[in-house]
Amino acid sequence: MGGERGDESPTDEWLAIVGMSESFEELGEPADAVGGPPPGLGPQVVARAPMIIDTDAGGDPDDDVALVVAARAVPELGLVVTSDEYGGERARFVRHLLDLAGRPEVPVVAGSDLGNDRLYFVDGLFPADVPKQSDDVIGAVAAVCASTPGPVRWVGIGPLSNLAALQEARPELVAKMVVTQMGGAINYRDPSRAEHNFRMDPAAVIRMLPVLELSVPSFVVSDVTFNPAMELLPGSAIYEKWAAPGSPPWGPVLKAHFDRWMERYPGSMQHDALTLAAAMFWPGVRFVRERVALDELARMRIDAEGIEIAMSVRADYAAFMRWLEERVT
Repeated sequence: MGGERGDESPTDEWLAIVGMSESFEELGEPADAVGGPPPGLGPQVVARAPMIIDTDAGGDPDDDVALVVAARAVPELGLVVTSDEYGGERARFVRHLLDLAGRPEVPVVAGSDLGNDRLYFVDGLFPADVPKQSDDVIGAVAAVCASTPGPVRWVGIGPLSNLAALQEARPELVAKMVVTQMGGAINYRDPSRAEHNFRMDPAAVIRMLPVLELSVPSFVVSDVTFNPAMELLPGSAIYEKWAAPGSPPWGPVLKAHFDRWMERYPGSMQHDALTLAAAMFWPGVRFVRERVALDELARMRIDAEGIEIAMSVRADYAAFMRWLEERVT
C-alpha cells in the first residue's frame, strides 16, 4: 500500500484525492492537471475550512441550486453574501432559501449593488415578512475569518465586486482566503464581451486578479460550465422531483424560479453548482495551472507573462449530475 498519508506531499495528496473518479479518467487528462488549494496549505486543511459564498441569487436559478447543495452538504458554511444586489431583495430571498434548507443559523448579508434592474426573477417567491438583511459585509466576513486560525474558503458565483471591496477595506481578510470563482472564459461564445460574472464588474476583476495570484485562485471558466450536459430543463429528473408531491421544502420555490427563468431562457446550465463542487473538492473537475491576462473589458486570454491561476479544463458531466441530484432532491 505504500507509505502513510502523512508521508505524502500536499500536492501528491491532492492529486490522489482528485484521482478517485474512475469514470472521469475515461476522458483523459493533461499531464499537468492539478486543482484545489495552494500546495502549501494542503487539501485536508482547506476542505474543513469555513466557507463564504458570494452569490447573485435571484437571476439564473443555478445559484439557488448551489445554495441548497451548500446548505445540505457543507457543514462549514459560515456566511452568504449577495452581489449585484436588487435593493436588498436578493439577500431576503437567500435568507428564505437557507431557512427552507434547514440552515437558519447561517448569516446572510446584502453586498454590492451595481445599479442593475434586470435578471431578477424571484419577486414574491419569499414571504413578505422576511426581514431586510444586514449590509455589514466587512463585519460579517471578519467574524468568519476570526473564527479560525486557518484559511477561509471564498466561493464566488457572482461578480467580484464584494471581493474587491474587501480587498480595499480589509486586505488581511482576503489574504486568508482560498478563492474558487465561477467566471472568465478563454473562448467565450460572444467574443465581443467578457463572460457574464466578469462583465458585470470588469474593474473588480481587473483589480483582483493580480492580488489573488499569490494564492493561485481556482477559476471555473465558462468554457467548461457552458455545456448542455448539465442543463436543467422541464422534464429533467431534478426538475420533475421538485414538481412532484412530497418534494423537499425548497422544491416548489426552485421550480417556480426555474419556470420564470424559462419564460425567457431555454434552460439553466449549472455553472454555479459545478463551481461549488470544485470548492468542495469533488474530484470530477480538472484544473491546469495557466497564465492569463485580461483586457480592458475583462476578457480573458492565455498569456505567458500573465497571472497564474488554476483554470478548469474539463468535467465529468454525467457524474456531476448524479452528484447534484442526490443533494437537491
